[in-house]
Amino acid sequence: MSRWLAPLDNYCERTGPEFWSEPINAATNAAFVIAAWLAWREARRLGKDDPLILGLCALVAAIGVGSFLFHSVAQFWSMLADVIPIQIFILAALAATLNRVFGLSWLVAGAATAAFAVFVVLAGGFMRRLTGGALNGSEGYLPPLIALIVTSAILVAKGNPAGRLLGAAALVFTASLTFRTLDRSICEALPLGTHWLWHSLNAVTLWLVLVTIIRYGRRPAAL
Repeated sequence: MSRWLAPLDNYCERTGPEFWSEPINAATNAAFVIAAWLAWREARRLGKDDPLILGLCALVAAIGVGSFLFHSVAQFWSMLADVIPIQIFILAALAATLNRVFGLSWLVAGAATAAFAVFVVLAGGFMRRLTGGALNGSEGYLPPLIALIVTSAILVAKGNPAGRLLGAAALVFTASLTFRTLDRSICEALPLGTHWLWHSLNAVTLWLVLVTIIRYGRRPAAL
C-alpha cells in the first residue's frame, strides 16, 4: 500500500480504518468553520474585511476542513491536509499581528516571522528529543504558545487592550494543548479521548487571535 494511503490510528476515539470511526473528533471541526464565520462577520461589521483578514478567516475554515478529512479518512495525505493549514495560519497570523497590531513594517514583520519559523523547527525537534515523545506530538505547538504569551505581555505592558485578548487566547490555548497531549495516555479510562476538546478550544483560540487583529489592527504599515 502507498504511504499516502496507509491508515493511521493516532487517537483514542478511532475504532478502525473506516470513514466514520472518529465521529466526535470529526464533527467538532465544525467549530473552526464557525470561528471563521464569526470573525468574518466581526470584520464586516467594523468595515475591516480586507483581503488579509478574509485570507486569515479562510485559513481557519481550511483548518476545519483539513482536520475533518484527517479524522474521517485517517491517512497520510489527509494528515498533511490537517497540518499544513495550521502551520500556514500560525505564520500568517503572527506576521499580521506584528504588522497591524504592533505597527511594524511588512519587511520587519516578515523577517521576524521567518526567524520564528526556524525557531519552531529547532525547538520542536529539541523538545521531542528531550521528552522522548511523551507530549504526544504537542511539542511543535509550544513555540506558538510562547509567541502568544510574549506578544500579549508586551501589549499589556504598553497598555494596549489587544494584549488582554491575546492573553485570553494564550490561556485557552494552554488548556487546548493540555487536552491534546493527554489524549493517548487516558484511552483506557476514557475511550472517547480528549482530542475533541483540542478542536473545540483551539477554535476559540483562533477566533480570539482573529478578533484581536480585526479590532485592534491598523491598516498595513509601509514597507
